[in-house]
Amino acid sequence: MTLFDVHDHRHRLKLLKDAGHTTVVEDRDGVPCPVCGDPFRRALLTERPGRSFDGVDGGFCVGRDADRLYVFTHP
Repeated sequence: MTLFDVHDHRHRLKLLKDAGHTTVVEDRDGVPCPVCGDPFRRALLTERPGRSFDGVDGGFCVGRDADRLYVFTHP
């Protein structure tokens, strides 16, 4: 089971980066975080075993399914 499917919410998200193995989207319409239920700011989805990133100011949630790691940032 997939924790979060970008395609289910694509009309509410803005694609910021798609590098094949890593995707970054911005929530433009209050999409709820699948971890905590609050709207998220950005989501990073990656199939890579490790990933670092900059610019997290505020809280964040982390989730994992069989294929991907998910990081949802919050205001």
